[in-house]
Amino acid sequence: MTPDFDVTGTGPVLLLLPGGAGHPMGLGPLTARLAHRFTVVTYDPLGLAHGRLGQPVPDQRPEDWADGADRVLAAVLPPGGRGYVFGTSSGGVAALALAARHPERLAHVIAHEPPCALVLPDGAEQRRELIAALDGPDRPPAKGPEATPMGVFLAHVLRPFTAYVPEPRPDRLTLAAGADSRGQLPYRAAEFLAGGSLLELPGGHLGTLEHPVEFADRLTEALESISVEG
Repeated sequence: MTPDFDVTGTGPVLLLLPGGAGHPMGLGPLTARLAHRFTVVTYDPLGLAHGRLGQPVPDQRPEDWADGADRVLAAVLPPGGRGYVFGTSSGGVAALALAARHPERLAHVIAHEPPCALVLPDGAEQRRELIAALDGPDRPPAKGPEATPMGVFLAHVLRPFTAYVPEPRPDRLTLAAGADSRGQLPYRAAEFLAGGSLLELPGGHLGTLEHPVEFADRLTEALESISVEG
């Protein structure tokens, strides 16, 4: 079954993998700007924006989100076509898994601040501190009528996604981080995985929400540069 997704714009296909629990809330301004140059396909892996918020959700795996993203690309691309992919935060983790598992449909992947804590020398400790800071007894509910996307993220996404260790870096992959995130765990993980060349984008970990126009323009510039170079 093809997961839920939305499509807007015209041009080359650009698949967006949102962060958190995959709910695309707040990405409207970014999507609208990108839609001037791309057919933007926004992936909703758990269907939270399509009527399933509040339903029971099992613990998530980056590999499952990646497999769903590949099915979305299969649905929107012409036979033999390739699409661009941009994922941020937990969506960036899923983008790494997608690049490793399903490279055949990918023109290029940009993974923005994937919080793959365990790749770092101090990653286990950093991950514990991150989870302690974000997830406590007062977290919002993950199911039922009061459920929130943040509740789903904290209950079912945060732990498995921060524990994900990517395979050796595949082709057609760029790691990115926010200029305002230097020194923070997601920036450090992206920098480590990049092994050298790191694409800096506007803002911090939530740059897609804080600076949507500038972020979209820099992302477009990077993707068009990659296309020319390729």
